[in-house]
Amino acid sequence: QVQLVESGGGLVQPGGSLKLSCAASGFVFSNYIMRWYRQVPGKEREFVARIDTTGRRANYFDSAKGRFTIYRDNAKKTVYLQMNSLKPEDTAVYYCNALYPGTTGGHWGQGTQVTVSS
Repeated sequence: QVQLVESGGGLVQPGGSLKLSCAASGFVFSNYIMRWYRQVPGKEREFVARIDTTGRRANYFDSAKGRFTIYRDNAKKTVYLQMNSLKPEDTAVYYCNALYPGTTGGHWGQGTQVTVSS
């Protein structure tokens, strides 16, 4: 079955960096758009970044531009989110999502906690 497993979260000081990974299985990874979302308790899940099936085109939410980079390795069936210059407001559970083009919703991972604090 479809499985997405996020890893790489943790506690980091403001200004620090983390690299999140999302390992996929159970579907043809290279056919899916991959996305990262995040969620803070009591708030809606919000879009962070997406990357197309080829890895050539990426989009980011405004606060992530210039700080976060999404990329993928289709051979390893993994998508990554490199996060630099982290801020306390980046604290959230980060979720990986796999979306087949032309559909909505997609498949979700279980999330990984990122805490930015001194």
